[in-house]
Amino acid sequence: MSIEVRETASEQDFEDWRAVRQAVEPNERTLEIEALRRSAANGQTFLLAYADGELAGSGVTGRSDLPDAAFVAPRVLTGFRRRGVGTALLARLAPHAEALGVAVVSAGVEDPGSLFFAHRFGFAEVDRQIEQVRTVGDETAPVVPAGVTIVSVAQRPELWRRAYDDVARQGFEDMATIATIRVEPSQWESDWIGDPAAMFLALADDRVIGCAGLLPDPDRPGIAENALTAVARDWRGRGVALALKRTALRWAVEHGIREVTTWTQAGNTAMRELNVRLGYVPRAQSISVRARLPLIF
Repeated sequence: MSIEVRETASEQDFEDWRAVRQAVEPNERTLEIEALRRSAANGQTFLLAYADGELAGSGVTGRSDLPDAAFVAPRVLTGFRRRGVGTALLARLAPHAEALGVAVVSAGVEDPGSLFFAHRFGFAEVDRQIEQVRTVGDETAPVVPAGVTIVSVAQRPELWRRAYDDVARQGFEDMATIATIRVEPSQWESDWIGDPAAMFLALADDRVIGCAGLLPDPDRPGIAENALTAVARDWRGRGVALALKRTALRWAVEHGIREVTTWTQAGNTAMRELNVRLGYVPRAQSISVRARLPLIF
């Protein structure tokens, strides 16, 4: 079997890349072409793999939000697995990761076959992410704590940038990850927001003290993913996150969303318990793995 791996270039290439991701990870929201092109312009590398001229897989690599790390994601369509396509993709992705000048590379795997593949190249488990799912129904109105107001970003767009300084930075610092996530303000303003009408901020004396929201899936009408939920440290444990998430669920009812998904670090017990309180149930796990560069083939 002849395997060809090349970088994406055309609109059709990005459509094919999206099609592979949707086939391999059907329950995940896939970025639209405009966002993929923006990521490519910011240093991410997108690949397509062909077996005897037929689309067989895709891959992506770029700088991770974790310090001194890159990420890789080789994906292979079911009918082409265990035939060298994944290895060919990883062999092309690894040098791009090395070129970023980082020491380690990370990936996420969700099944035993993918974990076995990762182990072959020196990856080891470092963390787990838990997916929880919520069916949207007749949603209870949020009980907003005294002194707090909840607004959408559509109502107060100037507050989204302030939310980064007042809330998101603390949220990233306190995430139960193996190292502190680094997100630049420019990334926050472009990559961490969806429809401004579905993103909500909690205010106290016009200070942003919390954020939450939904990211509707354009490829799967009726499905949305929770955006970052974070609360300023001095306001935690006072019902702000609960009120924000209930506000988002009420928005979901009004806009035809029937299912909401969220991923949470295994170590973030407080958020997972809050989700359970709201009626979320577990569906899947993703195993986070890491290896030192260069990879050995």
